[in-house]
Amino acid sequence: MGHRLSKITTRTGDAGETGLGDGTRVSKASARIAALGEVDELNSALGVLLAEELPREVRDALVGVQHDLFDLGGEVSIPGHTIVTAAQVERLERLLETFNRELPPLKEFILPGGTRAAALAHLARTVCRRTERALVALAREEQVADAPRIYLNRLSDLLFVLGRSLNRAAGGADVLWQRKKT
Repeated sequence: MGHRLSKITTRTGDAGETGLGDGTRVSKASARIAALGEVDELNSALGVLLAEELPREVRDALVGVQHDLFDLGGEVSIPGHTIVTAAQVERLERLLETFNRELPPLKEFILPGGTRAAALAHLARTVCRRTERALVALAREEQVADAPRIYLNRLSDLLFVLGRSLNRAAGGADVLWQRKKT
């Protein structure tokens, strides 16, 4: 690794600008920085989920995702640079198939909840959806590769399935939405 952060407080962002990975300075209010912030928040949400007791296969999947999200953030931080690959998207699709195979088919809408771990997976899913929206907004202004957007779309699906899986692993079931009877 070429560069290490030895000084955290640099004061270079005090005027409302920050540096991208290629050295250019942009407003902290730009769509690119908003997308980067969302990727960071998503990775942090996964970190909170990983602080819970989780089945080994869920933990391994989420740690891999955290590394992918660093790749995704790196890609967003350098305009025109690509890091996220179709292979990373395909790995998510395989994980999605594996975890979903163990679940009963959904016949009703479910609520985020059940165990704390499942609720945190659903919270991470909603942060993932917001991250995806931020990337779509950035793509309206600047060129953005398709793979990061597709990756986030698959990741939100995986987090939904993991929420269900975590409830089952704890001996519980989905929290079903009940239509209000009028």
